Amino acid sequence: MPSNARATSLTRRGLLAAGGALGLGAALVACGGNGEKGSGASNASGKSGTWEFKDDRGQTVKLASVPKNIVAFTGTAAALKDFGVEVKGVFGPTTVKDPKTGAVKPDVQAGDLDVSKVTVIGNVWGEFKIEEYLKLQPEVLVTDMWEKDALWYVPEEQKAKILKIAPSVALWAAGRSMPAVLQRHADLAASLGADVNSARIKADKARFEAAAERVRKAAKAKKGIKVLIGSGTPDTFYVSAPARPTDTLFFQELGVDLIVPDKLDPTGWFELLSWEVVDKYEADVILLDNRTSALQPDALKAKPTWAALPAVKAGQVFPRVTEPVYSYAKCAPLLEDLAKALENAKKVA
Repeated sequence: MPSNARATSLTRRGLLAAGGALGLGAALVACGGNGEKGSGASNASGKSGTWEFKDDRGQTVKLASVPKNIVAFTGTAAALKDFGVEVKGVFGPTTVKDPKTGAVKPDVQAGDLDVSKVTVIGNVWGEFKIEEYLKLQPEVLVTDMWEKDALWYVPEEQKAKILKIAPSVALWAAGRSMPAVLQRHADLAASLGADVNSARIKADKARFEAAAERVRKAAKAKKGIKVLIGSGTPDTFYVSAPARPTDTLFFQELGVDLIVPDKLDPTGWFELLSWEVVDKYEADVILLDNRTSALQPDALKAKPTWAALPAVKAGQVFPRVTEPVYSYAKCAPLLEDLAKALENAKKVA
């Protein structure tokens, strides 16, 4: 699970959106119980006929037609959009308010989604508005999976009710290297009618592959540069274990020298450090969680121990896209940014 999300899920029970709302039971019945039958309409691409997809849990969803009423985790929806598939609704970090102006803008995980044209049924951890979900007449729910059979951002307290409305598809976002995860998202998009062999997507994939090779060369040229994957909260600094998230696993495969924490928490995802001992690991470069739920460099300036870190003093702190949008179009730039950071990095620790 990415960075501090597991700790969040353990400490925050979340909001029960509309599970007990009047009329929900009748609405669930009207939706056909297990959602195994589609609406009979084809998706926007024009692909028609029966639809079948085996997800990364090994579960196969079968529908009478290719679904067009798709609801997805925000990041997954953004990936599908890049591959050419539109969704009706999203859940997960989608919009944020600018603290200075109060203006609403897309969250970093929304990618190129037009957030004004999708129904947001949940914008924070634990929020899933079942009544709004029902109104969309969903045919399939799609989300990430960081741990086996755990549907990302689907509240456990509401899971049984949610899965009675429509079948679910879960794709790994951990434990597999980024190219494999990208291919699975392409497979899903293709099944939904997208032309994943279009000139645009071929160009995006070529850019991704070139960026990966650039990272490989930079890592070889800058052997000995230690890179730490971190995420900050007011009380704790999380040092991520690189072997499980799909991005950092790929970075390791490309030769990047990532620091491996030696005292992982019980989940096995990260080591928790107090700010007093945030200098435990000697890092030349820090890749810092870019999600809106994590403290960003401006906010971290107030912490003296952070400001004293060699990587911070050297200006070698760079954003990490902790929950990537799994399309070639979005993953290529993050590899390019990593390559540039390594190419310019100096040994400071």
